[in-house]
Amino acid sequence: MNGLVMLAQQFVELMDPMVLLILLMSTLLGVIIGALPGLSATMGIALLTGLTYKFPLDYTFAILLGVYVGAIYGGSMSAILLNIPGTASAAATALEGHPLALQGKAETAIKVTRLASIIGTFIGILALALIAPPLTSIALKFTSPEYFMLALFGVLICGSIVTSDIPLKGWIGGLIGLLIAQIGMDTLQGASRFDFGNNALMGGIEMVPAMIGFYAIPEVIKAFAKHDDEDMTVNELKDEKKEKISVIRLVYGKLRLVVQSALIGLGIGALPGVGEDVAAWVAYGAAKKTSKEPEKFGTGSYEGAIAPEVGNNAAIGGAMIPMLTLAVPGSPPAAVLLGALMIHNIRPGPMIMRDNPTFIYYVAALLFLGVVALWIAGMILAKPMTKILKVPKIYLMPIVAALSIVGAYAINNRAFDIVVCLVFGVLGYILDKMQYSPAPIVLGIILGNMIDENFRRSLIVSDGSLSIFVTRPISLLFLVIIVFVIVRMIIKKKPAAQAAAEPVAAASNEEE
Repeated sequence: MNGLVMLAQQFVELMDPMVLLILLMSTLLGVIIGALPGLSATMGIALLTGLTYKFPLDYTFAILLGVYVGAIYGGSMSAILLNIPGTASAAATALEGHPLALQGKAETAIKVTRLASIIGTFIGILALALIAPPLTSIALKFTSPEYFMLALFGVLICGSIVTSDIPLKGWIGGLIGLLIAQIGMDTLQGASRFDFGNNALMGGIEMVPAMIGFYAIPEVIKAFAKHDDEDMTVNELKDEKKEKISVIRLVYGKLRLVVQSALIGLGIGALPGVGEDVAAWVAYGAAKKTSKEPEKFGTGSYEGAIAPEVGNNAAIGGAMIPMLTLAVPGSPPAAVLLGALMIHNIRPGPMIMRDNPTFIYYVAALLFLGVVALWIAGMILAKPMTKILKVPKIYLMPIVAALSIVGAYAINNRAFDIVVCLVFGVLGYILDKMQYSPAPIVLGIILGNMIDENFRRSLIVSDGSLSIFVTRPISLLFLVIIVFVIVRMIIKKKPAAQAAAEPVAAASNEEE
């Protein structure tokens, strides 16, 4: 109850018109940053941290947290409209959001994901303000074996749910991503791996240029690879339907899914270094596993769009918990925020409640106002953004290509990242023709170093014994789930193959 009182006091102190205006403008900026391929929440916060160094403290954190909240949601807009996730955490949203857009439901999909994002962020804020210590104590139990199993679980789940025919293709994609992540300097021993004598490869493959390459460039190639008579604009596929759908009622009808996804996002967000990307995929996988209509996933399911958006936005509050209480960021954007706090002489960690007892509640209140700003920003941008669907691809895709190249270059100001983007773009186009989804590849790149480092660190601790993965309860739990998922997918595919073979056999008997 004392926490709620302190939270209310912070709300009163933040009722400054200038702070509220700055928060709204920064949230709008965050949505735009998130929607542009290659410009992530991490980059937006990093760029603005230096620019706001001499700003008053209230203005600085209004800008940084507004960009954070806005960018995590903004990635879903380009994912829905163009099948190009603006941020890595929106890749799961693209699986259902873009098919909905092609069915003429783009505006509804954007509104649904906006409401889901707001609910997820709000639940994350409540956790930050009220239940930070219990979640932190759970996160402290995670060591190398647990992180290894969690990351491996994420790649396997992603691989098993995005494939259109057999899970093996998804798992092969995840393996490709893991192999790509091994390029560069080994962080444990400093050895260079798979650089082929190229100094540029010693730094490894950056996730953002790779993600842009796998998602954006294939869309550009596909748009211009069509013959003139096949060249279509999205507008010609279907006009926007004037659906009589209550977005609030639709999301409210999925309340169990919302709570489930929020809890997943909170739990994963609170794990140091994991972040919103993994939270989105695990929430999407859990939604498909528990759905009454799993056959709709991949064809345009509102459930599949709601789950990752609730998950990745709930992870915002979750990621702030270890950052503020342990000084260990829960996600890359939180890591940049940690640096911003240090610059302004605020020292997160176990002593923060003694040195600055109201700061956690201040951040929670500011994030809550950011949710309100996100609602307003979403209303302002939803309809104009859907107009992108009306632009013929012959005009739209060159713009997407230019933004993709700029986004790939801007992350490190290296021309080599443009080469990475283009090479992976061609590879992504070839894999798309072979019906391989880019999602597990990108997730493999994101989690590759985490898997490698924690696996090897676990073996070092256990003197090379694999028993460490089964003697720790949380690690064993993840291992059991992984085995269950693999066995279930294999068993599930056998009856499907038999069912597909029955009509063929019946037809051959009739001919005889």
